[in-house]
Amino acid sequence: MHYFKLYKKYLAFVVLLTFALSVPLYADGPKAAADFTLNDQAGNAVTLSDHQGKVVVLEWVNPDCPFTKRHYAPEARTVAKLAEHYKDKNVVFLAINSTHYFDQEKNKQWHDGHKLTYPVLDDHEGKVGRIYGAKTTPHIFIVDTAGKLAYQGAIDDNPYGDKAVDSVVNYIKVTVDDLLAGKTPAISETKPYGCSVKYAN
Repeated sequence: MHYFKLYKKYLAFVVLLTFALSVPLYADGPKAAADFTLNDQAGNAVTLSDHQGKVVVLEWVNPDCPFTKRHYAPEARTVAKLAEHYKDKNVVFLAINSTHYFDQEKNKQWHDGHKLTYPVLDDHEGKVGRIYGAKTTPHIFIVDTAGKLAYQGAIDDNPYGDKAVDSVVNYIKVTVDDLLAGKTPAISETKPYGCSVKYAN
């Protein structure tokens, strides 16, 4: 029993260390983020390149996923709080739902139910998700003002949701703050965690 407890602690440490380690996003420098156009929850077309000159945070979501639910719970509102914090700072937030059984109407219900200030884009065919290689919900991609990928990976270093709030490293905030300060992001890639994206076959 003692050995099993030690093994569990060791395994948890290795997993967390893996999430926290940063590696270069690309060996030869950042690549341009693939442009796309998707409809939001109100049926409006949203095109990524229309936001060039701004920092854009792309967040893959699935309202049925427990990890998405945790980050959107009233006591957390992880991304919603950041969107409010950066609303006047040249930063755009776009949630993307590649879940095959969701549509614009369901996205609108979820968007309005959480009183989100940023759109939820319908990618139920999974085309944009596959282009970006989105694997989990959440999976974060951050585009810099030049339209290049600056970060991809986990939303934070708290996959199990068991850390004290003050000790959690939010990779969105770290990256956006670096970009707004004119710095190369200190962390460009981490391993995402969450539910697998439920793509259409």
